[in-house]
Amino acid sequence: MPEYGYFLASEEHDPAALVEQARMAEQAGFQALWISDHYHPWNDAQGQSAFVWSVIGALSEAVSLPIETAVTCPTVRMHPAVVAQAAATSAVMTGGRFRLGVGTGEALNEHILGAPWPPTQVRLEMLEEAIQVMRRLFTGEEVTHHGRHYTVENARLYTVPDEPVPIDVSGFGPKATALAARVADGYITMMPEEEMVTRFRKGGGGTKPVSGGTKVCYGTDRDACVRTVHELWYNELLPGEMGQVLPSPRHFEQLQELVTEDMVREKTVCGDEVDEHVWALRAFTDAGFDRVYVNQIGPDQRGFFDFYRTKVLPQLTG
Repeated sequence: MPEYGYFLASEEHDPAALVEQARMAEQAGFQALWISDHYHPWNDAQGQSAFVWSVIGALSEAVSLPIETAVTCPTVRMHPAVVAQAAATSAVMTGGRFRLGVGTGEALNEHILGAPWPPTQVRLEMLEEAIQVMRRLFTGEEVTHHGRHYTVENARLYTVPDEPVPIDVSGFGPKATALAARVADGYITMMPEEEMVTRFRKGGGGTKPVSGGTKVCYGTDRDACVRTVHELWYNELLPGEMGQVLPSPRHFEQLQELVTEDMVREKTVCGDEVDEHVWALRAFTDAGFDRVYVNQIGPDQRGFFDFYRTKVLPQLTG
């Protein structure tokens, strides 16, 4: 039986709202939390982007659910030695209920310090080296590392959990999935594609957990939900590599006209048809995922949690 979790959107909600949503998620019967790690939102309409590590500290006191970043980029904006300290502290505060989800990131968040935005292959190399550095630091031993991309001198984490923080790798293509299969403690991807799960498992991932997530917009007025998605999360439907290479929210806003409301209606679950919500999550289960996370787009968070508590989760977990 897969686990079903809630995906907290740091881009759309302020810290207090995220903590309250986590409480509602636990009360509704969700079993875990994802939280996004961004410096910028995708567009100004979303309007938020808090420092995720502060929010995780608050979540650790508010709920007992496992928490994972989905995902952190430990390569450009933050040095892996600093991410390792943040992750280790989060694991201690949650009593070992923290996983570190990592990926190669987006220019939107990572280019802010003025460093060049590397091509995909270089970013994958940087991610692999970053994982090596963080795993060494999680031991609590002193680390000195002189690598191709990172230098660490006499670094030691004094606050570490009893067990090393699990590191899951996000991948949307064959190269990233191969990296996840080779080095990760679990695999993250956002489409319910059985082929990618199989590639991960056969490439060395074996029985390690595979996690996926999706966004929906619950509401009693389907058309209003479509408009909400089109206003806030049209970026989800942009084609190609734009999500990885565009440098600022205004660049994403310039492309909103590429996404129509009809595209949203076709690609995103909107409204209050129970079967549509159940099908969207079961698609991940059928593709072999172990954990499935869902995010509610828009302000009607309480209505969403009531809907999932009474009508959706019982069909998925019963």
